[in-house]
Amino acid sequence: MNDDHHTAAETKRTPSRRELATVERVIFGRNRLFWVGVLAVVVPLAVLLGLQYRWLTDLQHNSAVARRTTLENTLKAVANESRYFYSALADRALNLPPAAYTEETVQQAAHFLASRDLTGARRIFVITYQPIPRLFFYDAPSGTMLATEEPSPDSQAVWVAAAPWSTLHKTLGEIRLTGFSVEEHDASRRIIINAITDENDFLFAITGLIVDREHFVSSVLPDAVAQSLPSFDDAEALWVCAHDRFGRCVFPDRPCEPADSDRIARKFDFVFTDWTISLQGRLAVPEQWARFNFAFNVTLSAALAVVLMGGIVFTVRTATKEMKLSAMKNEFVSNVSHELRTPLASIRVFGELMRHGRVNDPAKVAEYGSHIEAESRRLSQLINNILDFSRIEAGQKIYAFEPTDVKQLLSGTIEAYRLRLKNQGFELDLQLPGEPLPLLSLDAGAMDRAIANLLDNAIKYSKNGGRITVRLHRTGPEVVLSISDEGIGIPPDEHERIFDRFHRVGTGLVHDVKGSGLGLSLVQHIVRAHGGRVRLESELAKGSTFFVHLPIDRDDNRKKEGHHGRRESPDC
Repeated sequence: MNDDHHTAAETKRTPSRRELATVERVIFGRNRLFWVGVLAVVVPLAVLLGLQYRWLTDLQHNSAVARRTTLENTLKAVANESRYFYSALADRALNLPPAAYTEETVQQAAHFLASRDLTGARRIFVITYQPIPRLFFYDAPSGTMLATEEPSPDSQAVWVAAAPWSTLHKTLGEIRLTGFSVEEHDASRRIIINAITDENDFLFAITGLIVDREHFVSSVLPDAVAQSLPSFDDAEALWVCAHDRFGRCVFPDRPCEPADSDRIARKFDFVFTDWTISLQGRLAVPEQWARFNFAFNVTLSAALAVVLMGGIVFTVRTATKEMKLSAMKNEFVSNVSHELRTPLASIRVFGELMRHGRVNDPAKVAEYGSHIEAESRRLSQLINNILDFSRIEAGQKIYAFEPTDVKQLLSGTIEAYRLRLKNQGFELDLQLPGEPLPLLSLDAGAMDRAIANLLDNAIKYSKNGGRITVRLHRTGPEVVLSISDEGIGIPPDEHERIFDRFHRVGTGLVHDVKGSGLGLSLVQHIVRAHGGRVRLESELAKGSTFFVHLPIDRDDNRKKEGHHGRRESPDC
């Protein structure tokens, strides 16, 4: 529909609801390949998501098991580091030379110990059984072995730890050595013992050391953790906590949760075997860590699926829109063909009548000539609309602005339509201001086409004639042109869309009215290029009024744009 007015506007939708339904049936009903293509994407995607969810479920279980193994190995490494430290300490401190195991030669042990690193041992002792059992403690400041005569907590703890060995010595029992042994009955004095036997496997001396608990907590355990635990930027992610036999947190100096069935925990296996080390932090519970990873992966997969589905929906909508646009363009070609044939047929008929001399009355000749001129103007307007639309679509439309008397321009356009208005039974009410209006910076040809399109729509959609009112006046910094009709009107929900290309209002009242569907779209484009705006007031069955607001002062704007009287058109 040309310059689709009112109920018959012009956008990217189909000309009517009935035609829209037809287009949709063609696109979605008959075009089975379209739906096959959509299903070919959606179904594999759904299957892939289902399989991925199942795979992630299995991965959650397997990763929890693998994670538990990894964390258990971490704690095992901490325990091994502790064992290695005390094994090395015992090996350095307790493997004394053979001559140091009798009462007479025990001082040689002091010379041996003075050259060794004894860090981690609070006290080192030797029990000799030759000639009688006696206890000697190593005194580092004096560098000698001191015999203990008076009982003390340390000496009592040592004798208690050595009691089983002393019993074997008294009974001359044969001893099978298995390396260092640990006595931890007294938690404050943990003792590592090395039993010395002769060539017949009979006990004849004992060496040992009392473990320095404070050194273990302040140095050995932190070093073991540092070497065994992976480093994290987040200190709360994973850390090691140690509890004593009473469940008190002894390492580190921060609150610790009790070791429970969900956390990875174990005992030390050499010294401090009644202490428990456990993993704390967000990553300490394998199942919780696996659930977090599962939720993260599922969320990521879902997000990617949503993005992919959004892309599919966008592609489908774009394809649908393009197919609808193709259908509307086909409708456009059909309507334009009709629009071209109508004036051409009239011109040919009147021209043939005049050529064959069938009209002799000068008044009739003038009347036929007026018809030919009017139809020629109508044909030129249609062609100009199509050419303008083509230039706008290609981004090549350029306007040439010149100072123009808008009153004179409007009068000339109206004059070209008077005969058509009269022949179709319209009464024209032209209201021009009495005072002169300032010259406006306009492209006169483009503005003439805009006014002509508005008049053409007013005629088309007022089928039974009536009054068409054209009013020009000044309002503040604007000149306002309004064109009113008494036609069929435009529904409120169509007021915005009628300025879109190819749009036709979804009502049967305009179904038989042909047009190119470009008129109002071009009107809006032209007015916007002049810095103005178009608005509409309309009611169904009562008619419509289009208002064109044009700014008076445009010289400064044009100078800033730097086009020197010429301006490229904005996007349509």
